[in-house]
Amino acid sequence: MAAKTDFTPDEWKLLLQSPLVAGIAVSAGDPSGLIGMMKESMASARALLTAASDPNADALVKAAASDFETSEGRGLAQDGVKAAIAGASKPAEIVARALDSLKAVAALLDAKGGTDAVPFKIWLASVAKSVAEAAPEGGFLGFGGTQVSAAEKATVAEIAAALGVPAPAV
Repeated sequence: MAAKTDFTPDEWKLLLQSPLVAGIAVSAGDPSGLIGMMKESMASARALLTAASDPNADALVKAAASDFETSEGRGLAQDGVKAAIAGASKPAEIVARALDSLKAVAALLDAKGGTDAVPFKIWLASVAKSVAEAAPEGGFLGFGGTQVSAAEKATVAEIAAALGVPAPAV
């Protein structure tokens, strides 16, 4: 079982930023309007809160999610996200950089995550799924459209592939 102490500060930062990076990748994969973007960011936040309070959550997932309850943890994650997507100006560039970051997370988990590696990766894919399902795409003023666009489904599948886990059904 892996713990925060098994990772260097930079490695822990990479793990902390990963749920936010997964959410940003989905949002950039098919950008929504302001309301949709807010719903999608709230889905990432909800996933973190749920994991932190879920007694059945994997220990490493719970440790990372619990770190978000501190301003230091949130600050580290935000700094990591900014660094991961720095210089990207187009949605496709954001998705590409996010996927690179998630591949680095997968490699780190494979190297040091032990039995927590797969559950953490699956959790990240589920965060991406939650973000994709958070707001309907298309339509007008929230009416019509589809719950999950083809572009969002594709991005969730790319995230799962980057992590080396099966894509969740969306």
